Amino acid sequence: MKFRGWLACAWLVSGLFGAPSPALSADAGALYKTHCAACHGENRLGGIGPALLPENLERLRRPEALKVILEGRVATQMQGFGDRLTREEAQQLAELIYTDVRPAPEWGETLIRQSQIVSPEAKNLPAKPGPGLKGADPLNLFIVVETGDHHVSVLDGDKFERLYRFPSRYALHGGPKFSPDGRFVYFASRDGWITKFDIYNLTVVAEIRAGLNTRNAAVSADGKWVMVANYLPHSLVLLDAENLDLVKIIPTLNAAGDKTSRVSAVYDAAPRKSFVAALKDVPEAWEISYDPNAEPVAEGLVHDYQYKEGAFKPGQFNPKRTLLKDYLDDFYFTQDYAFILGSSRSASKGQVIYLDGRKKIADLDLPGMPHLGSGITWQWKDPSGKERTVMASPNLNEGLITVIDLKTYENIKQIKTLGPGFFLRSHENSRYAFTDSMMSKENRHILQVIDKQKLEVVAQIRAEPGQTLAHVEFTRDGRYALASLWEMDGALIVIDAETLKEIKRIPAKKPVGKYNVWNKITRSEGTSH
Repeated sequence: MKFRGWLACAWLVSGLFGAPSPALSADAGALYKTHCAACHGENRLGGIGPALLPENLERLRRPEALKVILEGRVATQMQGFGDRLTREEAQQLAELIYTDVRPAPEWGETLIRQSQIVSPEAKNLPAKPGPGLKGADPLNLFIVVETGDHHVSVLDGDKFERLYRFPSRYALHGGPKFSPDGRFVYFASRDGWITKFDIYNLTVVAEIRAGLNTRNAAVSADGKWVMVANYLPHSLVLLDAENLDLVKIIPTLNAAGDKTSRVSAVYDAAPRKSFVAALKDVPEAWEISYDPNAEPVAEGLVHDYQYKEGAFKPGQFNPKRTLLKDYLDDFYFTQDYAFILGSSRSASKGQVIYLDGRKKIADLDLPGMPHLGSGITWQWKDPSGKERTVMASPNLNEGLITVIDLKTYENIKQIKTLGPGFFLRSHENSRYAFTDSMMSKENRHILQVIDKQKLEVVAQIRAEPGQTLAHVEFTRDGRYALASLWEMDGALIVIDAETLKEIKRIPAKKPVGKYNVWNKITRSEGTSH
């Protein structure tokens, strides 16, 4: 079965997407359809933008929601509509999104299982690179997500030639994940579809709809499991990686059991044999082991930990909670995966969380709105010649890069940039790190090049004013960097990572991200994990 045919098999359930309450203003419904539905879904269940339902808006007060509608929201694709809507019209929309959708949307075990599509031919394909790769190094391929027309490209990282291009699900999340050997790549779409693709044989293996509005997915280091983080329903969904069979739905209830939460993100913590998830609407971080020999998890009253007397659950696939005082909208692992560095939109400081101790151990001095999920590490020599491991993060609200000492968690330097940025990328073989200013109206066409030892901007790479130039990923050896010209008629721009000269342009339809197989499966220090 070809991928295009699979797109026509999208799962539809009669009555799932209900109409708004009859008490709502017809004008509000019309306004929503005109201005909001394209991003947030016809029934407010989410699309490119998040679901607009009361249970997803608990952290956004109604006056703030009105302000977002009129002025937009920093560090998102949400534009302001103050030039198209009167204040009264915006107020109608603000009231609408805090009303329930009836009937309430559901997506549970039965519907998830029924949505699964498995290719019967895929499991018989050879476990070696096929002719479609034309002899390219399978570990130096790039997987390119092109959201302009919802396609994915497979790119030869040596010849910089497109080997294959296929249609994807709607609005893929920018960060696909790979199996440990680099043969398979897993995609998550904003509307909940998880797709497993065989890179060696250039074919889709399986698909399943794990939610209605999905944040991201993670693949375990042993290649056996896929964990899906959902905004709607409020859940984590565990899949068997082979055919994406449903294994378990984990409702994201807080410790008290009286509130549910969206999931900010879930990532694999390879050395720990676990997934780590942050909850967006309750201040908790979860660690969920996939190790069959994991220690039992204590939930509730315990009489004796040594003899496991009390309320214990099996250690595998049950969350261990870290209770916090603030939310985690974003987080980053230290190199040994013993700690996570987290931040929230509402806090003035970040926090360092010790996973084994299940507690916060330090604050981080992080101005603005750091994008820790895009942080990178490297070895830096201080003025005395001492080598230190540092982490650097871009900022979604201010023009700066924060450099942090990972031993003391103190700031080493704030590197000024041309505007708020989303991505920071490098490679262990490169002396440079690249960052964008894509949140800036004036300077989003400029990439800035940072010398990792000098800790300063030393060069710029420019597109045409008004365009967006962002998201760099290096080749396997670090010799070249590929940047995205983030336009409908955009391109992948190949840059010599030493001379910083442009080598080649490969046309692409809004290439929001590109991911080198080797860098991802080896967890290169210069890219996100």
